[in-house]
Amino acid sequence: MTPTEPCPDFDFQQGSWRVNHRRLKVRLAGCTEWEKFPGTCEQRPILGGNGNIEDNLLHLPAGSYRAIALRSYDKASGNWAIWWLDGRAPHRLDVPVIGRFEDGIGSFHADDLLDGAPVRLRFLWLRTDTRSPRWEQALSADGGATWETNWTMDFEPA
Repeated sequence: MTPTEPCPDFDFQQGSWRVNHRRLKVRLAGCTEWEKFPGTCEQRPILGGNGNIEDNLLHLPAGSYRAIALRSYDKASGNWAIWWLDGRAPHRLDVPVIGRFEDGIGSFHADDLLDGAPVRLRFLWLRTDTRSPRWEQALSADGGATWETNWTMDFEPA
């Protein structure tokens, strides 16, 4: 990639998608009960291709809501930053996860809080070379020694 070329890392996700969500009912509590729900999203590039915005509609059992993922690429570091903005809390951006793609897998991390306790947050992008990419979210209460995957999103072209 030359200095003027946009970063293609998220090109696999551009366009409209049906999303199959699976989320643990309780996080970091030994819960094994998952709730499944549908959603949709549309992703488009911004910042001349060195960023993108993903507009989501999630249909949770308790009710639907909208949210966006906002992503930007720093050419100097080679890292992406990803922020999540939940329509139910429209003035609060979540802490950004920072990371990059290597060998087709995107790995992004941040320090965050869960119910006031410090946790390590991880996003993974998997199967990015297929027509059915997957996103996973995991938390660690022990600084990243162990991880609990608590949310997955499987994408299908709309």
